[in-house]
Amino acid sequence: MATYISHSPADTEALGEKLGHAVAHGRVIALSGDLGAGKTQFVRGLARGLGTAARVHSPTFTLVNEYGGGRLKLFHLDLYRLETAEQIRSAGIEEYLTPEGVSVIEWAERLEDVGWRMADGKKSLRVKIEILNETERRIIYDDFGA
Repeated sequence: MATYISHSPADTEALGEKLGHAVAHGRVIALSGDLGAGKTQFVRGLARGLGTAARVHSPTFTLVNEYGGGRLKLFHLDLYRLETAEQIRSAGIEEYLTPEGVSVIEWAERLEDVGWRMADGKKSLRVKIEILNETERRIIYDDFGA
């Protein structure tokens, strides 16, 4: 595990961009943090690092946003509104756990809360963003070489 202190949204995006340059096909990134922590900022940077030019926004109401045009397709999921195992199963989340590209799952802890486990090792990375104050964030992540 590695820890990074972000001093601004731009810093959070920069760390995401580094991951975007390094991430491999088939990876699932489990992203957690409170509302307003900067999860979507991190995904914006990740998309930029993948070479995706699309405008990234939170998929809270659509559940999944797909972004192409980069070196890997990006699937951006948000589980905030899903609370039960049945809701998660019926939403079709399983296909994104072995993506044809890279999946980022905001509120990934909800998968574990309902008894689903993220794959360990080469297939998944964990990123947790903690709010320290109005501008600073502690980002704890599986080391991807950044």
